[in-house]
Amino acid sequence: MSRRSQILDTAAELFAARGFHGVSVADLGAACGVSGPALYKHFPSKEAILAEMLVSISEELLQVGRERVAQAPGPETALASLVQWHVDFALRHRPLIVVQDRDWESLPGPARARVRDLQRAYVDLWADQVQRLRPGVGPDRARAMAHAAFGLINSTPRSGLLPDDQMRDLLRDMALQALADPSQMAGCM
Repeated sequence: MSRRSQILDTAAELFAARGFHGVSVADLGAACGVSGPALYKHFPSKEAILAEMLVSISEELLQVGRERVAQAPGPETALASLVQWHVDFALRHRPLIVVQDRDWESLPGPARARVRDLQRAYVDLWADQVQRLRPGVGPDRARAMAHAAFGLINSTPRSGLLPDDQMRDLLRDMALQALADPSQMAGCM
């Protein structure tokens, strides 16, 4: 692992545990085994660390998502592959989900705009597959369904009740059921 990757991983853990503003450069340096100022050899600021962390995960989600859709023979397989990818990602990167959720406002403006653009494209990727699978579902509903699936899957940092292998199966099954048949949920309201 490169020093830069180590800094990003360590920062994610610390930011998730204490919040972006609860972690100093000195804290981050100490956790990485270097002085705080040595971090500036890799990143110009703590905000730059947060920006790279959140932009890079958004880029990865979209890139891998696009690859999975391109390799799928149809929308059902594409959605299953997207769900599996996102569940696996969420289980491996719990701290990043916490940081994204809690420290969004600390993200510098240009990085926030970039993350939003990437997230919109990722939502649209999912929504397109939902619409292909369920032609009667309009674009707004399909996007809302994608967001709801993300909310379910991204609950992983707060749901440590099951071992990861069981949680993976549970999240996959629940997300696929919600995406594949939205009329099931309408009767519950």
